[in-house]
Amino acid sequence: MRVTQSMLSNNTLRNLSNSYQKLGKYQEQLSSQKKITRPSDDPVVVFKGISYRTSVNDVEQYQKNISEVNVWMENTEDALDKAGSSIQRVNELVLQANSGALTNDDRKKIEDEIEEIKAQLVSVANTQVAGRYIFNGSDILKAPVNYNGSTITTAYNNDTINIEVSSGINLKANTLGSEVFNYDPAKNLSDPGGKGLLGDLEALQTELKNGDNPDLSQFIKNFQSHLDNISSKRSSIGATMNRVELISTRLDSQEIIANKMVSENEDIDVAEVILKMQTQESIHRAALSVGSSIIQPTLVDFLR
Repeated sequence: MRVTQSMLSNNTLRNLSNSYQKLGKYQEQLSSQKKITRPSDDPVVVFKGISYRTSVNDVEQYQKNISEVNVWMENTEDALDKAGSSIQRVNELVLQANSGALTNDDRKKIEDEIEEIKAQLVSVANTQVAGRYIFNGSDILKAPVNYNGSTITTAYNNDTINIEVSSGINLKANTLGSEVFNYDPAKNLSDPGGKGLLGDLEALQTELKNGDNPDLSQFIKNFQSHLDNISSKRSSIGATMNRVELISTRLDSQEIIANKMVSENEDIDVAEVILKMQTQESIHRAALSVGSSIIQPTLVDFLR
């Protein structure tokens, strides 16, 4: 096959163009710190990157979910702490009122304080966090207890709120208000749970208003039961928060591993790319030197 001057020139120019492309590729990698700048550069890296980034996004979402669970738990625990303190005070007042040494005026003062405690417990039952009622199940936009100063009405929603904090792991974030601040005046004081916390408070007020030296021993039992119930709920919250902390620690480790996998898949080794670029520059200079000697003036150039 006859090799012409134009063939040599075209091959030289094509090789120089390829050399420029390689130099451009290394410059882009150094500028972006990434192995690829477009999917066509390396489809395998792109495919792996999608999988690895999905893992990173999942971990980040679980971390956000854990923060949400902590918000629910911390606010619920704080509300139950306040409710427990209020019930403890009711216990003290009942013990005082159950003494035959008190006058009707003394009992009236106790009844007035219990009214304030009842209003406080209604407020606790209607605790809101960012506009959401935390003790009303999934119906977070509606107050579970209404009290106009004389009448209590409740509208509890008993749906649990479960939040996924890790793959396949869902934690109950809320405490049902109906299990703590219940109101069932139709029941008897001696029934399990009495008339409910709010119902027992209302019944206690009635006894203090109408009775002379009433027997309040059943109220002492009931309010101790309510206090035990709140303590049990707080213990359950504490156990859940401990589990959340363990899951959070594991997610932190998973986040580090996932980001490392993304980095190893997509990020360049700067030293390696710099070395390749320097090598390619040397090759390019050599190609230019060879090309300049190959593409020489021809007889036609002299005849022009």
